[in-house]
Amino acid sequence: MLAQEGGIIPALETSHAVHAAVQLARTMPKDAIVVINVSGSGDKDVDEVIRLRDG
Repeated sequence: MLAQEGGIIPALETSHAVHAAVQLARTMPKDAIVVINVSGSGDKDVDEVIRLRDG
């Protein structure tokens, strides 16, 4: 979602927090603001994700 909407590839560790925040946001009012600290860049994880998905 972050990559598609904002061009941000979160690190694998951060992806779990992003997922939880999105789930929480779905239960909140539409005008609520959610802040997520993205602590790392996932561009370094792309090769590992490809390896895991293909394997």
